[in-house]
Amino acid sequence: MTSPPHVFPIRVYYEDTDMGGIVYHANYLKFIERARSAWVRDLGIDQNAMRAAGTIFVVRRVEMDFLAPARFDDLLEVETRTITVTAARLVMEQTVTRGTERLLQAVVTVVCVGPSGQPVRLPLLLRP
Repeated sequence: MTSPPHVFPIRVYYEDTDMGGIVYHANYLKFIERARSAWVRDLGIDQNAMRAAGTIFVVRRVEMDFLAPARFDDLLEVETRTITVTAARLVMEQTVTRGTERLLQAVVTVVCVGPSGQPVRLPLLLRP
């Protein structure tokens, strides 16, 4: 099951770059996390209410391919697309682009856990 992409804009700030003037690799994790949070919010899922009820999203796996560097003041977009969804697991593809150029490709697996840290079902709005 593939969904249409959710698009989230990101501006690269000086603090995002390394001494070479390019985006530090670990900051891409922040970029794609912000995009996932915006996507979940846009779906109508209230993560604060989830947390109050004892359920949170956790990243189980991230696989990233760095394709080209981003630089200070670039305007990027993060596209988030669902690849597969089961009752307990969501796998997404996230692509960071600058215009038509792909800079980063990631596959992210997310699950929900309850208060004891054990896996629980995903929110209904995400399940097939």
